[in-house]
Amino acid sequence: MKYKINEIFYSLQGEGYYAGTPAVFLRFSGCNRACEFCDTDFKAFTEMTAAEIAEACAAFPARHLVVTGGEPLLQLDSALLRELKLKHFYVQIETNGSLPVPPEVDWVTCSPKAAPWGIDRVDELKIVFQGQDVEETARFFDTPNRFLQPCSGLNTAETIEYILSHPRWRLSLQTHKLLDIR
Repeated sequence: MKYKINEIFYSLQGEGYYAGTPAVFLRFSGCNRACEFCDTDFKAFTEMTAAEIAEACAAFPARHLVVTGGEPLLQLDSALLRELKLKHFYVQIETNGSLPVPPEVDWVTCSPKAAPWGIDRVDELKIVFQGQDVEETARFFDTPNRFLQPCSGLNTAETIEYILSHPRWRLSLQTHKLLDIR
C-alpha cells in the first residue's frame, strides 16, 4: 500500500502538551473537513510505502513522531504504525476527531472541528478558539488536558480572557510560528 505524504520534517512541537519537544513531523495529504484557517497544501504529496516512510522518519535523531495532516486517520493504519514502532517511535497524532484511532498510537491530540466525532480516545483536547462555546464541545471529550489556541494568533487577548474565566483550560500558542520555525 502507498500513502499520500505531504511532507516529513524535523522541528520542535509548537503546540499543546508537548510544546518544545524535538519531533519528527509526518504530514499526510487530504482531509475530510474544510477549515478556513488550515495551513496545509493538500494538493502536494508524494506516494510512499510504509517502509519508505519509516526510513525517512528514522533519518532524524528524535523518536517523538507527530502524525498530522490534513486528517491523518484517513490513511494512517496499523501496518504503517507497526513499521514506525520498529524504529522505536513514540507516536503522537493530531486529529480532527472524526475517526477512531488505531491502538498503536501513544498520544492522541484531538482538535475537533465539527461533529460528528468518531474518535474513541483522547489524551489532549486542543480547540482553536474563535469565540465559540467550547464547553459544549469539551463535554464530549474525556481528558483533563484541555488547551485553547488563538485562531492564527489573531484573538490572543480574547482567548486569554476566556481561559482566566474558565481555569480548566490552558493556553496553547503556536510557538513554532512565534519562533519562525517549521
